Amino acid sequence: MPMQDVAHVRTEPNGQAQWHSLAEHLESVATSAAAYADCFGSSDWAYYIGLLHDLGKFHPDWQAYLRSQPSHDPNVRKPKGPRHSGVGAIAALERFQQCAPARTIAYCIAGHHAGLADWYGDLDHRLTIEERERAYYECVRALPHVEQFLTCTAPTSQPPPWKDAPEQLHLWVRMLFSCLVDADILDTERFMQPDVAAERGRYPQLDQLRTKFEQYIEQLECSAPQTLINEIRKEIHRQCRAKAALEPGFFSLVVPTGGGKTLASVAFALEHAWRYGHQRIIVAIPYTSIIEQTGAVLRYGSDSGDRDGELFGDAVVEHHSNFDPIADTPDQDELFQRARLATENWDAPIIVTTTVQLFESLLGCRPSQVRKLHNIARSVIILDEAQLLPSVHLRPILSVLQGLVDYFGCTVVLMTATLPTFEGTIGAPPNVLKGLSGVRAIIENPNDLAQKLDRVELTVEKKAEEKLSWDELAQILSSYEQVLCIVNSRKDCRDLHRLMPEGTFLLSTLLCGQHRSHRIREIKERLRRGEPVRVISTQLIEAGVDIDFPVVYRALAGLDSIAQAAGRCNREQRLPTKGRVVVFRPPTPIPQGVLSKAADATSELLRTRQSLALSPEYYEAYFKSFFRRVNSFDEAGFDECLVRDARKFIFQFRSFAEKFHIVDDRARENIVVWYTDPTTGIDSRSLIDEICHGRATYRTWRMLQRYVVSLFRNEVEQLARRGYITKCENIWVQNIEQLYDRDSGLQLDERTWFDDFVV
Repeated sequence: MPMQDVAHVRTEPNGQAQWHSLAEHLESVATSAAAYADCFGSSDWAYYIGLLHDLGKFHPDWQAYLRSQPSHDPNVRKPKGPRHSGVGAIAALERFQQCAPARTIAYCIAGHHAGLADWYGDLDHRLTIEERERAYYECVRALPHVEQFLTCTAPTSQPPPWKDAPEQLHLWVRMLFSCLVDADILDTERFMQPDVAAERGRYPQLDQLRTKFEQYIEQLECSAPQTLINEIRKEIHRQCRAKAALEPGFFSLVVPTGGGKTLASVAFALEHAWRYGHQRIIVAIPYTSIIEQTGAVLRYGSDSGDRDGELFGDAVVEHHSNFDPIADTPDQDELFQRARLATENWDAPIIVTTTVQLFESLLGCRPSQVRKLHNIARSVIILDEAQLLPSVHLRPILSVLQGLVDYFGCTVVLMTATLPTFEGTIGAPPNVLKGLSGVRAIIENPNDLAQKLDRVELTVEKKAEEKLSWDELAQILSSYEQVLCIVNSRKDCRDLHRLMPEGTFLLSTLLCGQHRSHRIREIKERLRRGEPVRVISTQLIEAGVDIDFPVVYRALAGLDSIAQAAGRCNREQRLPTKGRVVVFRPPTPIPQGVLSKAADATSELLRTRQSLALSPEYYEAYFKSFFRRVNSFDEAGFDECLVRDARKFIFQFRSFAEKFHIVDDRARENIVVWYTDPTTGIDSRSLIDEICHGRATYRTWRMLQRYVVSLFRNEVEQLARRGYITKCENIWVQNIEQLYDRDSGLQLDERTWFDDFVV
């Protein structure tokens, strides 16, 4: 047993104990954290925090705990050790006499296991009042060999946002916290799990991917038909490459649907990163339903399901899930293992993730969320469908984006067909928001581009105030051989679908992801062959699903949603005339909240202009009208929790994180349904069986995500009470055959089958 103090102990298969020197651990973490923080000029702060973070492990009680005989039985877990994380925080506060910036050190060290805390009522109490924590510190301070850590060189640099932007100080603290957490976890992993540590990294650099991308685009443009739409896409690509030479900052990429935004934005990002030394590209998308499509395009160069080709390959890591897989599930597949590890800290060169994942990490408090932040610094961030940034959280979102650009070396691309005005003053008194500064347009003449890509004739069914019944609408839709109708809710989708002829397709989130993907492929194939195909869908089809109908009907909604619906009409300009997009007022009320405010803004346009048009001029008027209707841009209390007392370094990290939810899933739960994919033959019941009998791997959990349907908790409770679903390994799974239908997905309405079934 070693004489020096130890940080961790590892038991070899032969029962031999290996000891991790505490002094070496502190120095290694400090050095790594400093390297991470160097890109934003705070390496001295990160080094100091790393050196003190496990100071409490010098306490004799902790050393006795570690040196107790390690268990050789993997099923026997040692009891939790003494608390140690507050000692280094107290030491820093005492050394700097409670000065405000020293609280940065306290937040990071005290929270490196539990997360960033609130100062008032939480961290302040733990560090300055609680006798046990203080006594623990006094004992450690009295140890002679701890003196070198207590008197080490203190940080001298000023926080970058200190003078000009105190509202960004919370982000600076988070970045330092990220440096500490990732450095601590990785150093511990190198000792405790060297085989896992060896799997990390090994990715190509962005300049290598840039070369591959240029070759891919050259081949793509040579093989593409010489059509007007392809010539326009080439021009968009050229402008993106040219504007990449501009200094880092904010950019907008406003391209009508079908203009090839995804590849054009990546062309910009790769060229820009090569010129200015950015580390990675992060693509954030609002819907999980299209992330896999975007991931496939970037990984294989195609979203068709063809896996023979390769663009960026395994350099692309997707980070999204309908539910989180068990973190320590063993994995036998090296690629899945590497991808899982990359989702922990985003160290891959290209990350495809959700808008939720990005912003709830940037504004979260848990170590698992914030750990990746230092790898977001010096990145090119592409925000796809930027118009869908939640209006009730625009204040913190725009602020943190401004902070990333101004102080952490990021470039942000706002990408959309219908860009809101995010600059200047947003909203109307008393609810006014200061927008971003310095957004530069990549496309030189968006109005001209909109006219060139104008492929549809937009009309309004009946008068704007008259409603169309479902029966009337079903008769109209049935007269078309190929038609898409998009409605505002799952219930509307189901009710209209029941009135349609047999063979009409339904698309909604009551179908699991695998079912939706197969159905969309089938719809595309029928369209390609020119066969009859009618589809009733919720708005899930609007964002990025590459589908091309001659006629699209859209229930009244925001003009941005109508524009997205129009993007599914005559997408490739194959029709001899323009496609037809018809807006109608549905017979049911529009769901309250953002959807109804958006529809009201569109109705105002119809009243004042007697028409609708898919043009930048109309989008600007629409978003001004919409933002006037927003009750608050700061629903979670960003100013109160993180800005008001920023110069005192008094932040309420935990309180804000508890209230900040881009998509509030706290009232929802997931159900794994029974579905067999006709293409692959994979049956979700076999995956459920693996989990319920303890045979699941990480791959099992990953695959099972494709068979999930999300419901409100009260809906789940009703299904559970009736025995239609059951719990297996803490997840809900389907329990009876009738609950999931091949045509319409999960059956919340029992009228069609309940009488035939008795639990």
